[in-house]
Amino acid sequence: MAMGKVYKFHSDVDTDQIIASQYLLFPSIDEMKEHAFESLDSDFAKSVQPGDFVVAAENFGCGSSREQAPSVLKALGVKAVFAKSFARIFYRNAINIGFPAIVCKELYDSVETGDEISLDLSEGVVTAGGKSFSCTKLPEHLQRILDQGGLIASLDE
Repeated sequence: MAMGKVYKFHSDVDTDQIIASQYLLFPSIDEMKEHAFESLDSDFAKSVQPGDFVVAAENFGCGSSREQAPSVLKALGVKAVFAKSFARIFYRNAINIGFPAIVCKELYDSVETGDEISLDLSEGVVTAGGKSFSCTKLPEHLQRILDQGGLIASLDE
């Protein structure tokens, strides 16, 4: 069971808002991560702690297909992103790097930035404010990819 603080964002957060294109020139994800969500919350990278969560409304991760978007969140220690829906390419990129992207339609309207939530990823349940919410439980093959740290790592097994 993972516990952490919520950082809440709106609908249609695109990959350029997650990590702006000018930072893609930096040589490493560690250098890029300091600029995550810079245009939406200039303090995000400084204040987010390992184990915290991002919660968003519809169509999270739309825009370009940059793998750096989920990578910077993972590098900052974000445990998972919850959204009402995801852009397909962001969702696949997240799973491919071993980063949970979880559809949970009811959570967004029940939390605010700063709230504490807990996640039982294997059961597909998130708890916030004493209420439990069912989320999309990942199929076994996707859960295995996450457990092994991403698609490439899972191919070595």
